[in-house]
Amino acid sequence: MLVGEGLKSGIAQLRSAGVPSPRMNAELLLMFTIGRDRAFLYGHPEQELSDEEQARYEGALRQRSTGIPAQYITGHQEFWGMDLIVSPAVLIPRPETEHVIETVITLVGRAPSPAALKIVDVGTGSGCIALALAKELPQAEIHATDISAGALEIARANAARLELESRIRFHEGDLLTGFDPDSFDFVVSNPPYVGESEEDSVQLDVRKFEPRNAVFAGHTGTEVIERLIPQAQEALKSGVWLVMEISGTIASRVNELLSGWGEVQITNDLQGIARVVSAQKV
Repeated sequence: MLVGEGLKSGIAQLRSAGVPSPRMNAELLLMFTIGRDRAFLYGHPEQELSDEEQARYEGALRQRSTGIPAQYITGHQEFWGMDLIVSPAVLIPRPETEHVIETVITLVGRAPSPAALKIVDVGTGSGCIALALAKELPQAEIHATDISAGALEIARANAARLELESRIRFHEGDLLTGFDPDSFDFVVSNPPYVGESEEDSVQLDVRKFEPRNAVFAGHTGTEVIERLIPQAQEALKSGVWLVMEISGTIASRVNELLSGWGEVQITNDLQGIARVVSAQKV
């Protein structure tokens, strides 16, 4: 099989299986299989696949056709310019979560001691937020928590691969349990925020393959956030910030939960959907 033929066949197979964006997925799986970039696929359609490459590509296509996310097949996902390891133990990092990093960076200059920030990423998963902040804020002390030992294993592996392991302290635990009051300048989180009542509207591959406790928070979607906000209130120093990823579905309820906080601001993503909330401890 030639590269061009394989790509064409893969697109057709994924389209027939109802996989979203079949061309992008076929390209990604073929690039992963042969270790080449997209330019090579289209610049060398006559390149012949070895028997081993063909078998691996066909196996990857079969997996993707069943709904397994491409990122779990390749074991990688790009986030904030970093190549991250991912597995079914962690939520796949999304581009929308980069708005969390942007919000923190915008607020950093307003912190009382911006040169010596202490930041905690709650529910770190793959470590994407903590790693991006460690990359962008080299003087900051970064902590990352997760209740899942499997997720922390992935996060630590990513920190090691990116040579940031000395910059982040990982903690296994439930939200902010175990931290002293008035410890942090930022509490940052991409918590589970989808309600079980919304489950039918969630993409099948997310429902079926991504870790449920990283997606669904309970019936309404705010159950974890309802616990995190008072814990953040205690863990934060005065005058500093809580920054969380949310959805438009729960934005009004989150705004209510932040009553008593200062400068509550909701930022929309590129599609105009409420995506990040920031609030200052007064």
